[in-house]
Amino acid sequence: MSHNKLPKDWKIKKLEDLLDYIQPTKYIVKSTDYDNSYKTPVLTAGKTFVLGKTNETEGIFENLPVIIFDDFTTANKLVNFKFKVKSSAMKILKPKDENVNLLFVFYFIQTIRISFDTHKRYWISVFSKLPIALPPPETQNAIVSKIEELFSELDKGIEDLKTAQQQLKTYRQSVLKYAFEGKLTEEWRKKENNLNTANALLKKIQVEKENEAKRIGKKLKPTNSLTVNDILQLSKLPENWKWVSLGEVISDLTDYHANGSYVKIKENVQLLDIPDYAIMIRATNFEKNNFNKDLKYITEDAYNYMSRSKLFGGEILIGKIGNAGKIYFMPKLNSASSLAMNLFALRFNVDVNKYIHYHLLSSFSRQEISKYVKGVGNPTIDKNSIRSLAIALPSFEEQHQIVQEIESRLSVADKMEESITQSLQQAEALRQSILKKAFKGELL
Repeated sequence: MSHNKLPKDWKIKKLEDLLDYIQPTKYIVKSTDYDNSYKTPVLTAGKTFVLGKTNETEGIFENLPVIIFDDFTTANKLVNFKFKVKSSAMKILKPKDENVNLLFVFYFIQTIRISFDTHKRYWISVFSKLPIALPPPETQNAIVSKIEELFSELDKGIEDLKTAQQQLKTYRQSVLKYAFEGKLTEEWRKKENNLNTANALLKKIQVEKENEAKRIGKKLKPTNSLTVNDILQLSKLPENWKWVSLGEVISDLTDYHANGSYVKIKENVQLLDIPDYAIMIRATNFEKNNFNKDLKYITEDAYNYMSRSKLFGGEILIGKIGNAGKIYFMPKLNSASSLAMNLFALRFNVDVNKYIHYHLLSSFSRQEISKYVKGVGNPTIDKNSIRSLAIALPSFEEQHQIVQEIESRLSVADKMEESITQSLQQAEALRQSILKKAFKGELL
């Protein structure tokens, strides 16, 4: 901020000149047995904001409005209702006198960008010392009114964009629902003659499994075939489709621990932070859509030892602990890759992986998966449950047509999603631009 270009009646102050801080100690809630039927909100300055409501009647903060400021993360909120707090790790900020418009100062604080990676209390050591250009009270009030007018228009646009985002999610699920009910390919089927059946495909998959088992000298794994009663509980499928278990179509369901005991793996495998022969593929790679930075590696010897969990691209990965039941599709990478802990890998001898991947992303499969996930704090799912998932299986040819129909529709939705995301980023940039102008004296 160039203070020389400010209007003449503006003065440079420090935040500590304008705001007093109150320690929250006597306003800390004694019990965390919250209930929405209680009267008084318990606050944190972070994203959660309202942790719950308490029925305690003493130690309620009533001298409003105020800013609550998290001393360690610098998160802050404007509060205009009676409250209690959860911890002492915050400051309660109030104007020192009637010449300070608290909203004006609050909006200024939203423009501050500092690194807070050091564990210390930031209000006294950093924020309170920051300079702020302060206009006369009537100008403060006018600027706040203008900011809120512009923000109101901006928020309406953001609300519309987020509504559109939600509608795209609904659309995607509708596409998948129709796909696995056979509706996307209904007209296609009418034009096709001599289509193979799901039974024929299933027999082909079984033969491939048996041949592979003979080749490596191992017994076939259980398939967890659906019972007659299971199938009766499911919806009716188009002619020549068939309900099958996922175990009937996968050739292998493996994980990190399929390579040996915990002790043996520990002896042969060490995770490295510096680049080496193979990347260890973790759920975080998919969540961050990042296969280039912040990776874990293993040596070539370790990679070869972990032969049961090598990844080549095209596998379906499923979270087993923590992110239990989350579905990912392994891309083809230019580096050797191996499966890390907490993920399962599904392989297929027949090219059905894309069809199965989309099926597992559908609301039907997500509901099925949720039935098998156990635990709350650290949820898990096991191999037997994954093999038991129901899959609506059409012929091999129709699967490919369904994948094309899905991808042609979802690609359009993805472009729209990208446009909405860009618009939301632009809206946030515009918000900052409005505030920047406000505190340079250029908004009115």
